[in-house]
Amino acid sequence: MLILMFLLISVLTFFVVLFVTKPSKKEIELGKRLAGLDSSSATEQVVSPDILKREVYSDVAFVNSLLRRIKLTAHLNTLLKQANSTWTVGQLLFSALAIWAVVGMLSAVYLRSKPMGLVIGLVAANAPYIFLVIKRKARLNRFESVLPDAIDLMARALRAGHAVTAAIEMVAREIPNPVGIEFRRVFEEQNFGLPLREALLNLATRVPVPDLQFLVTAMLVQKETGGNLAEVLDKTAAVIRERSRLLGQLRIYTAQGRMTGWILGLLPFIVFAMMNFLNRGYARIMLDDPTGRKAIWLGLGLMTVGAWMIRKIVDIKV
Repeated sequence: MLILMFLLISVLTFFVVLFVTKPSKKEIELGKRLAGLDSSSATEQVVSPDILKREVYSDVAFVNSLLRRIKLTAHLNTLLKQANSTWTVGQLLFSALAIWAVVGMLSAVYLRSKPMGLVIGLVAANAPYIFLVIKRKARLNRFESVLPDAIDLMARALRAGHAVTAAIEMVAREIPNPVGIEFRRVFEEQNFGLPLREALLNLATRVPVPDLQFLVTAMLVQKETGGNLAEVLDKTAAVIRERSRLLGQLRIYTAQGRMTGWILGLLPFIVFAMMNFLNRGYARIMLDDPTGRKAIWLGLGLMTVGAWMIRKIVDIKV
């Protein structure tokens, strides 16, 4: 078992070193351009470049072509973009696989149970995904908090006589990220010939925030039916601010329930780890005995049901 552990750690270390020392996308692109300059000086053939934008799921060509055939990679790629992460889907999956192998093997050796080690490894492998979900939620929360100021700026720009596209450009230039960078993309898409309706719908797809859906819907309805867009934006900003205030009050009212859920969910694992640290043979009977293992699985199942019920109670839709 020790030899297997050593070999596995050695292989993982090799792949981590290979992953860290590999050239970046900019370096690869620069190398391709330099190679293209050398080839163009040696021959007079002109090769038309591919100007279509393609999603890159991995820097390895074989892995990239393989991931393109899996539907789950599109969801992961969207998550990476919404979290504003520089990772690729291949890097995300590789990190999850490495965590699963290391944590699963160490847990199986320590607990002397391969099924338990496999389950713990699978749970730990979700850590990169959970990190991206948390990062995405924090980014969307920042977007929601800054969006009313962006709407007010657009309304003032329209009252001053600017066009809608100029107002969007002002938001991209004056409002901090992540709102500024997203509106910058809308302005650039519109400049490159994409209709404003399509650019706004792309914005709503990239940033799945209900408040932004209100803004896009209001702008599209006004574009179809006419009316005073500045007044519509003022009312939209007021609705968004009122909704944000109500959500803040609900978070205060449900804080005790959320804290209770975290304590009840983490306390058994913390107590189990502390008791085994103080007395290493304390939980050995539960892990070795079949009845004890069944009790562990039953407890994990009941904890999952309890966490789901608490989540449903405190998650109030507005």
